Amino acid sequence: MRHKKRGRKLGRTQSHRKAMLANMAASLFKHKQIRTTDAKAKEARSFAEKLITLGKKGDVQARRQALKILPTKEDVNLLFDEIAPQYDEREGGYTRIIKLGRRTNDAAPVSILELVDFQREVMTDTEE
Repeated sequence: MRHKKRGRKLGRTQSHRKAMLANMAASLFKHKQIRTTDAKAKEARSFAEKLITLGKKGDVQARRQALKILPTKEDVNLLFDEIAPQYDEREGGYTRIIKLGRRTNDAAPVSILELVDFQREVMTDTEE
């Protein structure tokens, strides 16, 4: 029985799952949105939101904890210097999941996981 067991296994070992979620969070911070399956998006969402909360603390201990999780130092600097300050006033809900439908080859449900209210430079056709 799985009573009081949290999280999805996603068909992976624990070490593979932790590495995959850390890489997905790093990609989300770098590209501001990622496209993945629904189950992975739901797991990566809680993982990324915990990291953003760490980034909002901004102290040395929080940076060290994030360095234990994220793959590179550049990802930690991006999180603490660029992403977390934009969410200072927000108490949670830093990400959103947009369902896209099903993938054509295996009919897996696909979603976009993106950062909420993130100001990014949007190029229009006239700015080229």
